[in-house]
Amino acid sequence: MHLLEESDEDDVFRDEDDKASKKAKMIISAPKVDQLELLKLEIGTLVYPKSYQENTPKEDKMLQYAENFRRQYIYLYPDRKPLLLNPLNECRVEKFVSTTLRPTLLKHGELYNWKDCAQFVSDFLIVDPLDPITDVPACLFSPTTVLKRQKGNCFDFSNLLCSLLIGTGYDAYCVSGYAVKEMCLVDETREICPLLKETGQTNKEQEKPPVKKYAVKPVRELKSKFEMKQEAKRLAEEKAEEERKQKEVDDLADVNINGTNDVMLGLRVHCWVLVLSGKREVPENFFIDPFTGNSYETTNERFLGIESIWNHRNYWVNMQDCKFGCKDVVFDLGDPVKWEYMLPDSDHSQVVLPDTYDYLMDEVDDDDEKELERIFDMPPSWVQPIVIPAKDIETRCPKGEKIIQYKKANLEKYAPYLNIDGMVKRLIEYEDIECTSFVKVTEWYANRKDMLEKIERNMRTRTITEHFKNGRYMAVKKHIYRSSEPETDRTLKYNSRLRVDGLVSRVETPTEITEKFNDRPDFLIYRQAIFSKRTRKVRLPGVLQLNYRTILKITEHFARNRKKPAHEDVAEQVFLINTEHIHLTYHREDDRITAVKREFILPPNLLQKDDQDINMEQIVVTFEVDPLAKPCKNVVLYQTMMELLKTQTASMQSVRDSEHEVREFLKDRAAERKANELVISVYDTERNDKAKEHRREQIRLEQEQRMRRAEEELDYLAPFLARLGQPKRITKKVAMTLRNDCLTDMKQRLINKANIIQSRFEKEAVELQTKQQWYQQNQIFMTKEDEQAYLAYCSEAMFRIHILEMRLNKHKETAPIKYLDLEEKIRKDPRLAKKLKNC
Repeated sequence: MHLLEESDEDDVFRDEDDKASKKAKMIISAPKVDQLELLKLEIGTLVYPKSYQENTPKEDKMLQYAENFRRQYIYLYPDRKPLLLNPLNECRVEKFVSTTLRPTLLKHGELYNWKDCAQFVSDFLIVDPLDPITDVPACLFSPTTVLKRQKGNCFDFSNLLCSLLIGTGYDAYCVSGYAVKEMCLVDETREICPLLKETGQTNKEQEKPPVKKYAVKPVRELKSKFEMKQEAKRLAEEKAEEERKQKEVDDLADVNINGTNDVMLGLRVHCWVLVLSGKREVPENFFIDPFTGNSYETTNERFLGIESIWNHRNYWVNMQDCKFGCKDVVFDLGDPVKWEYMLPDSDHSQVVLPDTYDYLMDEVDDDDEKELERIFDMPPSWVQPIVIPAKDIETRCPKGEKIIQYKKANLEKYAPYLNIDGMVKRLIEYEDIECTSFVKVTEWYANRKDMLEKIERNMRTRTITEHFKNGRYMAVKKHIYRSSEPETDRTLKYNSRLRVDGLVSRVETPTEITEKFNDRPDFLIYRQAIFSKRTRKVRLPGVLQLNYRTILKITEHFARNRKKPAHEDVAEQVFLINTEHIHLTYHREDDRITAVKREFILPPNLLQKDDQDINMEQIVVTFEVDPLAKPCKNVVLYQTMMELLKTQTASMQSVRDSEHEVREFLKDRAAERKANELVISVYDTERNDKAKEHRREQIRLEQEQRMRRAEEELDYLAPFLARLGQPKRITKKVAMTLRNDCLTDMKQRLINKANIIQSRFEKEAVELQTKQQWYQQNQIFMTKEDEQAYLAYCSEAMFRIHILEMRLNKHKETAPIKYLDLEEKIRKDPRLAKKLKNC
């Protein structure tokens, strides 16, 4: 019999109600006043909607079923702890837990997958542990209140995360159960930092060679499979033994720090999120810890037991034994033997009755089924839609910063633009578990103008590694160094596809520079320059000295050029600058084991000698692989030597350019470290001061232009000043001209207006006289309608003539007054008053 169905044991329930009152009190009692008062202080006095302050009839019905379910559950399972069914919300109103979920799909693309949602919830909220930690909470706030409060317990975390996951299409559930101490108290001091795990996985993936589709299969290794299995087994055992010993050491250190073993194991209540497979291409079920945002397998030993789970549609109680944790728990919610549901759920398959019990189903008619389905429908959520501003998405952590302590590591998170140098994350790795001496510091940056992405400081090797994004000047990707001074040990790695010279890397020491290239038209792949050691010199003040190091040797390697024969294609050329020797090594033929070599011993003052004075036999020493090959002619050798001299000069200049480029790079980096300039998008209206200033300037100019136009529209002298070319200074002559032009224009306008009124008056009079003559000629033959029309026309014409006569008379009276007013206005105008004073 289902727990929700009415039974004949109601009397027994009433008798047992007193026995279970203590357990039920935890579910239906109100929270402490101090907690609600604290809520008011934290989020202020809010006006909650009506759905927060009272229940609908459907919600009241659901609470009755939940109360019946609770009473039967306590009667049947008196040894189990009470369930979280109808906690109080922030308005002290009982609400069913499933209706507290509010599935929401936000417009932010950053919150569309479960990893980003879990990470946001764990970063945005502050953990408020359960009190007491062995009982479920008496109140459960809505996700909107939790977001405003920015604080909550594990149930608040899970409620918000589950609402976001269901809204994005995941099959997610809130889980009420028990977990280990570290998970309940958010103690991650025994966990490895996820960033370190990702770094290890990335390195392993990089070690794998790329798989070519049409590559030739390698030669089969003749090794014993049995020996290989034994070797792998031995290595696995050694690794397991090392991990066991390390775990014992860590446990011993943890006991020394935190005390003895946990005596409350399995009693601490915790809430997390379950995601079932099927939707959103989730391959298998997994748990999400809302405090950390990490995912775990459903068989993980950190989770010790499950009491119940729920989503926005139903509520299930776990009927499986959790003696060994959650390893053997089966999440088939359609199996009523393993999961006791509260409401009939059409989404999950139910147990089908055998054919022999069909008569039981025949007794239920269609009306009863419809009524049953209608009654057991879950009420809609009473929570307002979840809204997360873009600013909160960007800020993430409370006050923009958060510190997490891991095993031998500390992780610091910061909001963008919070630090002046643009740092958003810092990972400090320690040598010991007590975190006393750190060995490595890694910092991540964002929105940097110099494209800096990450800095790694290794305290053991005393090296600093800078990582840059694409778009950096000189296409630098990585900079490894110990000192920022030039001519010290450093390694620079470049993006060869973005450089014209195809430079891949450059390694510099005090005595040499080594460069590697890729995809060059001259097939150069390697260049090494060796310098002499620096000698300390006294620098004279005011004397400009070139700090170039003396080049002793330049070695260059070339890739194979298939367009040339192998004995003519240079593989290596070495320039011994100090001894004036040049060594050439050509590429080896496919059927040879050695290659052709030549050595040029340059005589002194070679360029000053004539061609006839040079004996190539004394200058060139050749090693030929083929003894039958014809010796190279002296003319060809001479031309080759002269080309090598030009190549030597070009190589020395390339080395000097490399030195100069390194110095320029170090100079730029010193200025960039000092400036710490950040890039602000033009669309960021809150932080972009330049855009704000530009906008203010535009508004100011528009206002000035609008005022100028308004003044020009009201200025009666503006058109006359325009005729005179807008004179900067108004003289007496200009003032007289303006006065005369203005009065003449006014006089002409008054005359024109009088002429217009007079012409209209005369026109109306002529038309009326013509109409009267027509009437005198045709009045004998006119009908009554024509006479009425004639009389109406005459009345309207007389009215118009009268109005025009009045306007004309009024104009004749007001015209001289307007003329005199304008003359007086001109005389009092501050621009013309002084000039027209004696006129």
